[in-house]
Order: sequence, then C-alpha cells, then structure tokens
Amino acid sequence: MSLRGAERRQLRRMAHPLKPAVQTGGAGLTEAVVAAVDEALADHELIKVRIPEERAARAAIAEAMAQRTGSELAGMVGQVAIL
Repeated sequence: MSLRGAERRQLRRMAHPLKPAVQTGGAGLTEAVVAAVDEALADHELIKVRIPEERAARAAIAEAMAQRTGSELAGMVGQVAIL
C-alpha cells in the first residue's frame, strides 16, 4: 500500500494540529518505541512521532518505524514524522 501525493498532502494537513504522540529516546528505534507507535496508531490512526536524532538518521529511522509497524510515512517536518 503506497500513498499518492494528494493523499500524503491530505494526511499532513490533518496532522498539523496534532501533538507528537511518541518520542524516540537516546537509544533510537527500540522495541518499546515500536510498541508505543503500534498502540498509538491503533488508538488514533494518524500520529506524529518526534525523532530527535541527527538529521541524516531521521529519515532512515522514520522509514524503519513505518515498515516495522505496518504503517505509511506521510511526511517529515523537521524532527517530526507523520505516520
């Protein structure tokens, strides 16, 4: 399942007023973070995740998080990923 551009824009628009539901820690993408993201997605369907890692690592972490949770990455804005 891949999102089209218009679908990504709509999801980013809907996520704008949301606060990040999950934040990765210093250990990066751990099983606890994946479990928290899974739970938040089950509860809300659209969430923001704060990833305070180095700039180069953020996109890779967001993609891995989406893959491990079975979700789609709608976009990244700074340190925040929209799933």
